[in-house]
Amino acid sequence: MKTPILAIAGISLLAGTAALAQPGERPSGPMTRADVTQKSAERFQRMDLNSDGVLDLADRELRRERMIARIDTDGNGAISQAEREAAREARQARRAERREARGAQQGEARGKRGDGRRGMRGMRHRAMGGGMMARADSNGDGRLTLQEFQAHALERFDRADANNDGTVTMEERKAARDAMRAQMRERREQRRAERAAR
Repeated sequence: MKTPILAIAGISLLAGTAALAQPGERPSGPMTRADVTQKSAERFQRMDLNSDGVLDLADRELRRERMIARIDTDGNGAISQAEREAAREARQARRAERREARGAQQGEARGKRGDGRRGMRGMRHRAMGGGMMARADSNGDGRLTLQEFQAHALERFDRADANNDGTVTMEERKAARDAMRAQMRERREQRRAERAAR
């Protein structure tokens, strides 16, 4: 049962130091270990919906109930096609606002990436989330404590901190992202080669 529990929490796990911020709040400058510790604690608190100090199945269930309650605007316990469509439109509007905010913060070149790749990237991160959460679950009990969550965030920070000065710059973040993408591409190609060899 560990994987499903961790997979839901993985949706929000750090995909790198840049992911520590909420959507639309990506860091625009260097980050220190203290920043990562603080931001990961804030994120953990937001994810720990029942405030019991761990991320587990109970948080997943609360998140699901809240999502249904948000979408079920007439409160009848069922989600109609109209409610589903309204929720989708609201989600797209929020994404557009975040993209616009990022564009204003990071310049027009980065703010105009409305070519659909973002949705695929989000799906990829959701699919990877369970694995990242499993790696963060150091004692393997299927539940994440704040200490495990922060330790994993700091481990990722340290890998990105190429010169070990305790600060990750925008350049180091980009290099870490590029390395991660190259590694993912390599794994994908390896899986394709293995399938073709069968």
